[in-house]
Amino acid sequence: MTEHNDLSDYKPGDYGKPRVTPTDWINAHIRQWTSEHPPHKKTSGAMPPTVCISRKIGVGALAVADHLSTRINYKVVDRQVLEHMVADGHLSEKTVNIFDERYPGKMREFAALLFAEKSFIKSDYARQLAKSVMALAHLEPTIFVGRGAHLVLPRDNVLAVRLIGSEAYRIRRLADIMNVTEDEAKKRMVLIDKEQREFFKIMYDKKDAVAYEFDLVLNMDHIKNPAGAADIIACAFERKFSM
Repeated sequence: MTEHNDLSDYKPGDYGKPRVTPTDWINAHIRQWTSEHPPHKKTSGAMPPTVCISRKIGVGALAVADHLSTRINYKVVDRQVLEHMVADGHLSEKTVNIFDERYPGKMREFAALLFAEKSFIKSDYARQLAKSVMALAHLEPTIFVGRGAHLVLPRDNVLAVRLIGSEAYRIRRLADIMNVTEDEAKKRMVLIDKEQREFFKIMYDKKDAVAYEFDLVLNMDHIKNPAGAADIIACAFERKFSM
């Protein structure tokens, strides 16, 4: 490896596939939702069955989600989109407003129930993230990757999946993606793992994701093909929701 990238360039979810920016993604979907569902059009308010993928950084969750998206015809909302929405209050507000127009009074109902049951959701950031996840899940059939979406949404309507992998597997994969040595990849992975733990401690008052939170746990050391992992998840999704 002769060309080394800046380790700060890597963002969780990167795997080499070109992606639109979070701003462009959100704006495109806002236009779509506004066009397809004008304010006067009322729908039932039921949330479609939703997939939430939690993962250890570096296991390839976004690649799996992209294959799953093609398999079940769902859109993918990744960590970058969610973080950008919460950071840009205007975009988040527009999304929630579209939700409110389609389901009058539902957001207040959901928020009151959610914040009462999830007493750990205390900060403004946590509340905005929860409302954004709730709005996105209702506006379109969605696969969420990261940010603990399975802890926010109604559990009976979610297929919660955890992707794990050994430290050695994750380091090798990050080194390949970033075109750096494994030692350099490990340094970056340690920092990202620490950031992830801190996020879950602050947001959900949790130290780690435990297996009983999930419907399905896949060890990516042994299922290295993202398409194969997506097929397993799609099968579980179809069986759980009898689709």
